[in-house]
Formats: sequence, structure tokens, C-alpha cells
Amino acid sequence: MSPADTKITRQELQNLRKQYTKSSLTTSSVHPEPLTQFEKWFNEMLKSGFYEPSAMTLATSSAGGKPTARVVLLKGFDAGGFVFYTNYKSRKGRDIEENPFGCLLFYWDKLERQIRIEGAIEKVTRAESEAYFKSRPYKSRLGAWASKQSSVIPERSEIVKEFLKYMVKFRRDVPLPPVWGGYRLVPDSFEFWQGRPNRLHDRIRYTRQKKGWKIERLAP
Repeated sequence: MSPADTKITRQELQNLRKQYTKSSLTTSSVHPEPLTQFEKWFNEMLKSGFYEPSAMTLATSSAGGKPTARVVLLKGFDAGGFVFYTNYKSRKGRDIEENPFGCLLFYWDKLERQIRIEGAIEKVTRAESEAYFKSRPYKSRLGAWASKQSSVIPERSEIVKEFLKYMVKFRRDVPLPPVWGGYRLVPDSFEFWQGRPNRLHDRIRYTRQKKGWKIERLAP
């Protein structure tokens, strides 16, 4: 069968749809604290067999307003915010330096759920980055040194050569690179989305107030 035989038509693509029927969400059923509601859904997701359960989409924007998004891994969350790690010189790092705000999106299709979290982004302490970096596998730590993330390279062999160079240099202890560490997104808004039949989805938004959170239902 040739690729042309398997090419999907525009009509077939438009007809790809399913009904969402697994659950519902109301302003009275959610927890008053969005972090507690997040943890409840996160724990339910962990029991559902996702391949990469800590995956989340991080959207950032340059100073000029040009957005970009990528999947990163959640490495911690608490009342202070949601933590991920990266190279500070990467595109996301440059965006955050210019415009320290972002949005996280969790999409869990098996549960017909999404969570969107918006807020300011700040660096975690060097001590936090050190502690997490030491917990990573040896070769992952080497990779953080070898990769000048988001920079153009002529071919893969260049980064492999860098990796081997650092393997020789750091035979045992791999220090934290000066350009690598963590960020914390501090939420000022959460939105919980539950798929419902006929595209009449449930959307519940929490907005941070001076005291507590305002909870509202949004039109789907």
C-alpha cells in the first residue's frame, strides 16, 4: 500500500470526533482550593496508566509577544507553584527572562480532562536545583553539560562528541551546570475542563483574589 492510499482526506479528518461521557464537573463539586482539586485529578490520572504522567505543555512568549509551546516534565508542585527544570539559555529560558509569565496545560485524554494553569514564572533557588540535579541519572547529568539547548548544531555527532568529552571530564561527580536549573510557575488562575456530550463541556475557573480564590463556570 502506497502512502497515497493511506492519506486521510479533509472530510475524514473533519469527521474524527468522539463523545465525552465519563464525568462531570460543577462549581459545588470542586474543592475550594485549586491545588487540592489539582492533586485529586492528578492522583486519578496516575491510576489510569499514562505513559508519561508528569508531561505538561508549557507556553511562553517573547518580549515581542511571539508565543511558543513545548512539552516539559512536572518535577514538583505545592502551595508555592509548579516546578520544572531546563537550560536557562534555551528558548523557553530566554522567553522567561524577557517575559516572566507562562501557561501550563495538562491533557489527559483517557479521563477526558484538561487543566490550564497561568501565572508568573520565577527561578527556584540554586539549592533546589542542586538537590534535583543530583537525583538525576549520571548520563542525564552529563547531557545537561553537553547540550547547548536550542542552539543550532551541524549534525548529531557534535553533541555526542560533547557528551563523551564530559564523560571523561566528570567520571564520577557531575556538578550542576551554571546555566541549568529550575523554574516555578506561581499560579494566579486555574481552569479545570471536563469533556461532556455534545461539546457542552464543563469548565471551572479559579482566579486568585486577595483572600482565597474566586470560582466561576465558563461557557464551553
